[in-house]
Amino acid sequence: MYQFNSHACGGGHPRPAFGRGKLDIMKILNPHQLQQAEEVLRSYLPKSSKVYGFLFGMNRNKPRLMEVIVDSWPDFKIIILRPDPKNKHPLDNKVTFFSTDDQILKSMLLDDRGLFWNKNITIGGVNVCYELMLREISASKGLALKSFSSDHLMTLTDPSHLPHLEVSRDIESRISCLDESHIGLVNATWKFGGNEWGFRKIKHSIQNFHSCCIVDEKGQPVSWVVLYDYCAMGMLYTLPGHRQKGYAKLVISTLSRKLHSQGYPVYCFIEKENEDSYRLFSSLGFTEDPAYRAAWFKFSPST
Repeated sequence: MYQFNSHACGGGHPRPAFGRGKLDIMKILNPHQLQQAEEVLRSYLPKSSKVYGFLFGMNRNKPRLMEVIVDSWPDFKIIILRPDPKNKHPLDNKVTFFSTDDQILKSMLLDDRGLFWNKNITIGGVNVCYELMLREISASKGLALKSFSSDHLMTLTDPSHLPHLEVSRDIESRISCLDESHIGLVNATWKFGGNEWGFRKIKHSIQNFHSCCIVDEKGQPVSWVVLYDYCAMGMLYTLPGHRQKGYAKLVISTLSRKLHSQGYPVYCFIEKENEDSYRLFSSLGFTEDPAYRAAWFKFSPST
């Protein structure tokens, strides 16, 4: 059945509809159900990209660090990803969700079974229009919004949009993948790294997901891009002495073609103020929905 869902934040376009579930049937999805949910979320791309990306990885035997819950099954309007309580060594308390009904979403976020509201929590990669709702709910849980950022959601649906890049045989022979010996270098240059958390996060990505780099004559990376556990490209960086050579375009294009050939979603989040990266990805054929902006909310105790 197709319908226009006017209850979702920001409206939308006709899509295969989530069903009319009831909150009292809140359910944790098993592996078979995760595959079904992935198919449903595909119809809502690109707005469902982050949740879809997580499920895409889980359904291809990547380490499962997140627990997936829905408001009802098999028809659902809300899907939330939260840290798996069975994981003894969680990377962080980060949550994301996708919704087609604001009323049910609010009830689910208020329900203690839905979200683990504790000392600190980050809700990221969700529509920026949920800011007021999240402020109100967090306040009712004794938390306050400590930081907020909004990003462009950039997607590449057709690899033929990538420009042809002239690459010498020498450079082509130096295209490679990152390995564990490179974790320290990536951690030292990543904006959000430089600490033990960053090291663990980067290690998890390099060990389990795709990456692409260009190495120098000694085999050390000089430019790279990494796939996060939600299958978005990130951590893009080129060492200062190797810039203005087209390396960033090359690693993005190479990884994009590889991901597309394997059925991965090809997308990234770019911070609103990062105009250089926005121009770079735009020049490579990535586009965004101007009516949609992804946001990250970090909450901490208000006292």
